[in-house]
Amino acid sequence: MRQISSRMTVFYKRVFPVIWFGLLILFMVIPWITEQRSGPPIGFSLISIVTFIIVYFFMRKLVFDLVDEVLDAGDALVVKNGDRQDRIALSNIMNVSYSPLINPPRVTLFLRTPSLFGNKVTFCAPVRFMPFTSSPIVDGLIERVDATRRPG
Repeated sequence: MRQISSRMTVFYKRVFPVIWFGLLILFMVIPWITEQRSGPPIGFSLISIVTFIIVYFFMRKLVFDLVDEVLDAGDALVVKNGDRQDRIALSNIMNVSYSPLINPPRVTLFLRTPSLFGNKVTFCAPVRFMPFTSSPIVDGLIERVDATRRPG
């Protein structure tokens, strides 16, 4: 089986959020610790809190919903997320949506019947050297899904 999702998914889902939110919390806490005379800068802390909330909602929408790994098994895709795994037949995929202009680039599979992960599965497309071009892996997947719809 060949992996068609990005190997960077673990970084996007687990490492980057810890670094980002850790730095944001650090920027919020350091002024409170180091300020001695005039009191802590409340405005700076409010901006940090608002930034934390906004970034969290963006990450929830664009990063946290990604599955960990998608493998090509010929007539099906094997989807893994944490300790859960499901096999999705190409004939069960209704539509493949590819968003190369979002970082990380996303591929969303809309399913005819829900899988273990629901009626849509989103994964990170492999990172490409030329990011604004179409992905041959995704283009091939779209062609194969379309071929399952054609009779004979």
